[in-house]
Amino acid sequence: MGSAKKSANDSGSAARKARIEEMRRAERSRELRNRILTIGVSVAIVAGLAVGATLLVKKESGGSDTSASDGKGAGKFVTGADGVKTWDKKLTQNHVTKKVDYPMEPPVGGDHNQVWMNCNGDVYTKALNNMNAVHSLEHGAVWVTYNSKAAKADIDALAAKVKKTPYTLMSPDDKQADPIMLSAWGKQRTVTSAKDPNVDKFFEQFVQGKQTPEPGAACTNGLSQ
Repeated sequence: MGSAKKSANDSGSAARKARIEEMRRAERSRELRNRILTIGVSVAIVAGLAVGATLLVKKESGGSDTSASDGKGAGKFVTGADGVKTWDKKLTQNHVTKKVDYPMEPPVGGDHNQVWMNCNGDVYTKALNNMNAVHSLEHGAVWVTYNSKAAKADIDALAAKVKKTPYTLMSPDDKQADPIMLSAWGKQRTVTSAKDPNVDKFFEQFVQGKQTPEPGAACTNGLSQ
């Protein structure tokens, strides 16, 4: 009788231990799942905050983006008494990768590529990507452009002037309306020839002029054909 009772007690004790151990295993499993869930949520929150902070910094600093503002319909040229045309609205300065459709040709500002064209007296024989040239204007360069109607003598004389003038560049542009045009950030004018006195006046006023958004920025170590 006593042996049977002891056996039963032993069996019950073993069962309780088994149940307790099972409960402990279950509790450990729940704790592990909770820790994993907590870590996962924390990582997601941190990642979300990091992405949000990055977007905020890019928005505030005008960082590179894939969107572009072309400015069409947002402004127009106003011609001064000296013949210089000034864009009457603020021009955007975002660095973008998407092609910008500028409202003027050659463009005098707006969103542009993050890499500038070299403009340390550089003369190019092929048309430039406007988005790179606009970045040069942002750095205070004057851009001389000409189309197929320009006389060779004028092209050669202007090229010689550009080559000896830092913060200038020159290139053909068959899309422009007039044979010879001069552009700076927000400024533009047509000249009749290389001997037109307005060439020197434009250079003197706008090479690293007051209109420059980023005076002193580099005109080297950019793109070069």
